[in-house]
Amino acid sequence: MRVVYLAAGAAGMYCGSCLRDNRLAAALLARGRDVLLLPLYTPLRTDEPDVSRPEVFYGGLNVYLQQKSPLFRRTPRFLDRWLDWPALLRGVGRLATRRRADELGELTISVLKGRAGAQRKELERLIAALRGLRPDLVNLPNLMFIGAGRAVREALGVPVLCTLSGEDLFLDGLPQPQRGQALALIRAAADGIDGYLAVTSYYARRCIERFGLPAERVHVVPPGVSILHDPPARDADPGPFTIGFLGRIAPEKGLAELAEAFAVLRRAGRACRLRAAGCLPPGERDYLQRVRSRLSEHGVQGGFEYLGEVDRGKKLEFLHTLDAFSMPSVYPEAKGLPVLEALERGVPVVQPQHGSFPELIEATGGGVLYDPREPQGLAAAIAGLMDDLPRRRRLGARGRAAVRERFSEAVMAEQTWAVYEQYVYARRAN
Repeated sequence: MRVVYLAAGAAGMYCGSCLRDNRLAAALLARGRDVLLLPLYTPLRTDEPDVSRPEVFYGGLNVYLQQKSPLFRRTPRFLDRWLDWPALLRGVGRLATRRRADELGELTISVLKGRAGAQRKELERLIAALRGLRPDLVNLPNLMFIGAGRAVREALGVPVLCTLSGEDLFLDGLPQPQRGQALALIRAAADGIDGYLAVTSYYARRCIERFGLPAERVHVVPPGVSILHDPPARDADPGPFTIGFLGRIAPEKGLAELAEAFAVLRRAGRACRLRAAGCLPPGERDYLQRVRSRLSEHGVQGGFEYLGEVDRGKKLEFLHTLDAFSMPSVYPEAKGLPVLEALERGVPVVQPQHGSFPELIEATGGGVLYDPREPQGLAAAIAGLMDDLPRRRRLGARGRAAVRERFSEAVMAEQTWAVYEQYVYARRAN
């Protein structure tokens, strides 16, 4: 059984979906499964060995230019191939993060229209490539690509599945009327997809309600992380209590909220520091400066450190320095991968009681939840861990054991493949 897995690049940045998709494909390949990982829009960027193929489909430049001018919908293949050159896409990818919301909305709607959109040439090229690869199943990256699903299924005669991994945040950021148009197109195309793979039970329910997906076709496969050797022992005197944040530096991820809680603790006389790591999109530099300015107003700026975007090795070093981890997302999270990565290193977590976090905390027992409506809720929850070292150690050990058992890349790979087999064998039987 051969599976072609399509993964959307994130304009040269690390992103949770790219990391998960590459990790899933790598885990399947390691188990002898026949999987091809094809990047869309831009090459993937991952902090683990990249197993994707070098050719990019729906290349970001071609997609954008075809949206802007009918001329590029008729250009010869040699020009399209040059615009899809991976090195070029890597060089200009981050410019996409500066596009206005209304421009992204128009492009999203066009891609959702499939063959009726401005990117029909890209869809036909993808279908031609898929024919040559002869897959038994195709996995789409997210709901923004659902418009191509029916065309792919009809052309190849194989099941088409779609991953659900947090696209509601992007869609909710679109202005009206484009947001409503995009939701309507997704709802209209939902029946053309054979099945869906949601990363958490919370997000499965969210997508069924929000996008009108048929509930019987939605399967939950929790995200998986790489299981490493036991983390090294902490120094006997590690210094001040260290709170960590790992994620995109953007308002929805909650760094400002964590910084406010840190300021409350410091002003109460508690010895602690805040370390943050993660990609900083060009459009969010002012946001980071506002966080710094706010800490300066509180007089605690000296206890904050931003490490920038970290690779795999630096990320592990960073997690090793932490006594507690928090990514207090303002928007309900679909995945929560950084939470699992922290738990895998034995670091207890403090998370808001919404989105996927209650599900992850219940499943792992590795952290505490707080009510985000309470102004001092996050600071109080962190203070509780500061005051109880045995509890921190119990939570960290419990969380690590649960991640190894239930949220490993091996478990994710086997559960995903079981879903794939269900659809492929059903198609063959019919």
